[in-house]
Amino acid sequence: MNQTVHFQDFDRSILVKIFPLPLLYVGNHITGLASTKKLSLPMFTVLRKFTILMTMIMEARLLRKTFPNHLIYSVLAIVFGIANPDISDLAFDAEGYTFILLNDVFTAASGVYTKKKLGTEGLGKYGILFYNAFIIVIPALLASAFTGDLHKAITFEHWLNAPFVSCFLISCLMGFVLMYSIVLCSHYNSALTTTVVGAIKNVAVAYIGMFLGGDYLFSWTNFLGLNIW
Repeated sequence: MNQTVHFQDFDRSILVKIFPLPLLYVGNHITGLASTKKLSLPMFTVLRKFTILMTMIMEARLLRKTFPNHLIYSVLAIVFGIANPDISDLAFDAEGYTFILLNDVFTAASGVYTKKKLGTEGLGKYGILFYNAFIIVIPALLASAFTGDLHKAITFEHWLNAPFVSCFLISCLMGFVLMYSIVLCSHYNSALTTTVVGAIKNVAVAYIGMFLGGDYLFSWTNFLGLNIW
């Protein structure tokens, strides 16, 4: 109403313009939740770093970008840090590793395609945010109904609990802030920069997960590898 946000009105061309972002978004969430369930927080956080390498490769292939040698060496150093704890993971879970690697692919592809779609006429950063969320509403509802999650949400007993509702609404607000920040960072920088900046938070997650997660198995090789990345 204040003419602050501008993006193209919906028509059939929108589906073509934004594809495959909604699919990547759904795949990212499904594999992310599945891998979080299977892996300890420190290992989940470390294996997420493969996203950086995958993003760099996809940018080179899809966006025809070139990278200086010092940046390539930095990414390889991160991968070396990942490989160290990965090999000695005492709680190895093949299914969990599969989910997290798929999650890395979806995350990297989502970042690269977001950068690519930002240059699409009519979309822009606001159009990408709005239509990406709008298009996946129906598939998300159908998936929730099929898995039984929708019924659990409807019959959840704390919907009238003020502290829970407050936290839930704050979570929704911060979800929007997170998505907007990611798109905005991709708009002004590269997809690789967005991925690297987003990985900084995982330093705290890994260390906190060692003490609070309850499922981290300590070994010196694994611990040193965690510190390298």
